[in-house]
Amino acid sequence: SNSSAESLDRLYPAVGSSKPPRKRTTSQCKSEPPLLRTSKRTIYTAGRPPWYNEHGTQSKEAFVIGLGGGSASGKTTVATMIIEALDVPWVVLLSMDSFYKVLTKQQQEQAASNDFNFDHPDAFDFDLIIATLKKLKQGKSVKIPIYDFTTHSRKKEWKTLYGANVIIFEGIMAFADKELLKLLDLKIFVDTDSDIRLVRRLRRDISERGRDIEGVIKQYNKFVKPAFDQYIQPTMRLADIVVPRGSGNTVAIDLIVQHVHSQLEELLTVCLVFRAALASAHQCHPLPQTLSVLKSTPQVRGMHTIIRNKETSRDEFIFYSKRLMRLLIEHALSLLPFQSCTVQTPQGQDYEGRTYSGKQITGVSILRAGETMEPALRAVCKDVRIGTILIQTNCNTGEPELHYLRLPKDISEDHVILMDCTVSTGAAAMMAVRVLLDHDVPEDKIFLLSLLMAEMGVHSVAYAFPRVKIITTAVDKKVNDLFRIIPGIGNFGDRYFGTDAPPDWSDDEDALST
Repeated sequence: SNSSAESLDRLYPAVGSSKPPRKRTTSQCKSEPPLLRTSKRTIYTAGRPPWYNEHGTQSKEAFVIGLGGGSASGKTTVATMIIEALDVPWVVLLSMDSFYKVLTKQQQEQAASNDFNFDHPDAFDFDLIIATLKKLKQGKSVKIPIYDFTTHSRKKEWKTLYGANVIIFEGIMAFADKELLKLLDLKIFVDTDSDIRLVRRLRRDISERGRDIEGVIKQYNKFVKPAFDQYIQPTMRLADIVVPRGSGNTVAIDLIVQHVHSQLEELLTVCLVFRAALASAHQCHPLPQTLSVLKSTPQVRGMHTIIRNKETSRDEFIFYSKRLMRLLIEHALSLLPFQSCTVQTPQGQDYEGRTYSGKQITGVSILRAGETMEPALRAVCKDVRIGTILIQTNCNTGEPELHYLRLPKDISEDHVILMDCTVSTGAAAMMAVRVLLDHDVPEDKIFLLSLLMAEMGVHSVAYAFPRVKIITTAVDKKVNDLFRIIPGIGNFGDRYFGTDAPPDWSDDEDALST
């Protein structure tokens, strides 16, 4: 999801359109398929529930399955079968093959003549493997090297993994390091006959890796078979489960899947009370110092009067909302860090001014309502980068779920303007902040912007993330039993886009539904 992906296809009726209002959908409704298709990709809609508590901290570490076994034993096939049987998108596969060490020039020459031992523990970067797995277990985003088996080298580009409730780590030396073993919650050894492994290796290395048959057999006899006898087979005793015949053993795979499902259900029970916990926690406190509210001038008050009025037409609602967004963005930018600088005017005189002291500003919108604020940000920040996060409500549990994200590269070095139009309980905002923190954005560099917030949402975000700056044009005091802001503004997304709201909508669903 962090690759340079195209935006989701979203078709909204034009202002003044005579078409009937578009119906809204929420995730996991009875008649809806569990995926969202666009012209370029398929995005799973079985979203990831909160992986953190009301304090903003991780509630349970990801469950890590280690898959060991000889070369071409079927580890990747078994891993794929487990993933398919689990049928949830928040499972990631991490291959040890990505973590071969960078070879010296001499080692490159040895590899080219099939004289380098890739089946020895010293061939792998265990420090990087352990650091990567630790970050994944903690819910963090990680960069994975891409290894080119044709040139025996790492490619310049890296791939990104994020958002795993279950991690499947597979490799021939998966059980060969004591520190690595401590990170594995379930250890599985795939035991396959050596003749079958040789045939598979011949087929794979010749067709996929550009090797010749003599070189493959030479490498197998010189390195692969001795390494299996010395380093790999002895680790079978460390496994919790041994799977004979690999992918052909469907009974063993079914048992593994049942066990992992029980781990996911345990995680889900921790998450189901998330919004209820927000509603009951840390209320009746003074508003936090990290909150900045746009001064309520007669002009600002007048625009609020228009957009809060249920009789306001869609055209006027859009027009005055955009004006408020522009003022809100300008106000937020004034809170960024600035430093003194001197420039020379056309008259040859020095002018003591100020300049932004950060590296870059990036905007991130919480779909769908948050994207309406993107034009205002682009209008005042030249060449600003924009990311998106899609969060929806699970209509069975009422909890927020993460479905999709696309963030610019190196976002950890930026000040991030996180945009949503209304915040009631703060459930969606907290999930979005947690995503940014998992991508190593410093908490004090996150600015949460919203046209309207409820006190409950302000407290929820500030309590969990006390260094996040919260910026809004108004704060309403109450949220009713349906999590609607009182007196509120209505459902912003539906009023802006001209769509129908279901009878049980809440203000957070401006971001939680599309």
